[in-house]
Amino acid sequence: MSQEATDVAVTSQPASNSSLSLQRSVAPQSVAPQSVAPQADPILFLFLEIFSQEGGIQSYVKDIFRAYTRLEHPPRGDVFLLRDQASCDNEFANGPLTFHYFKSLNPTWGRVRMAIALLFYLVQKRPAQVLCGHILLAPLVQQLCGFLNIPYTVLTYGKEVWQPLAPNAQTALQQATSIWTISRYTGDKLCASNHINADQLRFLPCAIDGDYFTPGEKSVALLERYGLNPDGNILVTVARLWSGDIYKGVDVTLRALPTIQQAIPGAQYLIIGRGDDQPRLAQLAQDLGVADDVVFAGFVPTEELREHYRLADVYVMPSQEGFGIVYLEAMACGIPVISGDADGSADPVQEGRVGWRVPHRDPEAVAQACIEVLQGQDQRCDGVWLRQEAIATFGKQAFQNTLQTLLQP
Repeated sequence: MSQEATDVAVTSQPASNSSLSLQRSVAPQSVAPQSVAPQADPILFLFLEIFSQEGGIQSYVKDIFRAYTRLEHPPRGDVFLLRDQASCDNEFANGPLTFHYFKSLNPTWGRVRMAIALLFYLVQKRPAQVLCGHILLAPLVQQLCGFLNIPYTVLTYGKEVWQPLAPNAQTALQQATSIWTISRYTGDKLCASNHINADQLRFLPCAIDGDYFTPGEKSVALLERYGLNPDGNILVTVARLWSGDIYKGVDVTLRALPTIQQAIPGAQYLIIGRGDDQPRLAQLAQDLGVADDVVFAGFVPTEELREHYRLADVYVMPSQEGFGIVYLEAMACGIPVISGDADGSADPVQEGRVGWRVPHRDPEAVAQACIEVLQGQDQRCDGVWLRQEAIATFGKQAFQNTLQTLLQP
C-alpha cells in the first residue's frame, strides 16, 4: 500500500468460492447502489492509528473516510483511534464523523481507556454496526459486541491475516457478521489460514485518485535534482525501505539491472522511499557495479508523488502485496507496471491483462519483463489505455459506490 476494466471485482456480494476467477463478480460501474437511508443508530469505526503514521493502511482508511463524507445520506458515525491524539492533522474532523482519541503516554492505559469507552458506547448508543479496523482490536470487539448482540465487521488488508492467527483472533473473525478485505488474494489466504467461511467476505478494493494522478511530461527540475538522463530509460519503485519489508523486491530489481542495461544501455533506477534497509541496498548496488545508475530519493510527500511517477518509463515492484495501490497510481499516470505473481496485485493488474506479473524473487524474470516494457511493443505500454482501465474499475466513484452498498443496513 504508497508506504497499490470491467473484468475486476468491485462488489459487496459474498465470495462463495475463493478460487473463482476475476469475472465472478462483475458489476456495472454505471449503476450506483441505493442510497444509505438515514438511520437513528450510528456506525462505529475502531482503528489503531490513522493520522500519526504513514503507510498503505492509513491511506486506504482515509479513502474510506473520504468516500463516507460524500455518501448521499451518510449515517452518523464515530471513530475511535487508539494511538492518535486530538492534536493530529485530521482533514475529516469537521465532517459527519466524530473522532475520539485514546493515545496515552502509557500505552496500557490508552488501551484500558478505549476498552471502557467502547463498552459504554455500545451499551448507551447500540450502534447499527461496528467496523473493527484492525485484527489486533478484533478480540475486544468480539467479546463486547458478542455479549451485547451487536453486529460487527472486521477490516483486513494483507499480511497481518495471511498466517494462522491466535485462537481469540480466529474466533473474532469467525463470529463477525462480515469481513471486509481489499483483494481476492488476501481473502483466499485469510480463509485458508484461519478456517474462515468465504461467505463472510466482502471486497472493498483500494481506490485511485484519477484527478490527482495524471500523465505528464518528465520534470526537468527533478531530472536535474537526481542526475537522471532525460533521454534515458528510468525504472521507478515507490516503497518503504525497511529491513522487514524486503518482500518489496527492491533488491531483486537491483540484481536485474545489469541484465537490463545489456539490452537497454543507460537504464537507470530511481528508488523512492526511506527506511533502515537503505544501507544494505546501497551496498548491493555498489557490489553489482550499478551504483552510478541508482538513485535513492528518500521520502517523497504525497503532493510530489505524481511528478516522480511521471519520471518513470516503467514502474517495477516485484513484491508481495495485500493489494498494491502504487500500481494503480502509476497506471493512472500512464506508466506501465511490473508486479509479483503471487499476491494481491493480481487485482490492480487484472491477472496480467494490464501489467506484467513475474516471480517476485527472480531477477532474470524481472529483467526480461523490464526489457519488454522498455521496448514498448505491447498494448500494456499504452499509457492512455492503462489509465482508462485503472480508473474504470478502481476510481473514486467505484469505491464510493461499493462502500455505500456495504453500509446498507
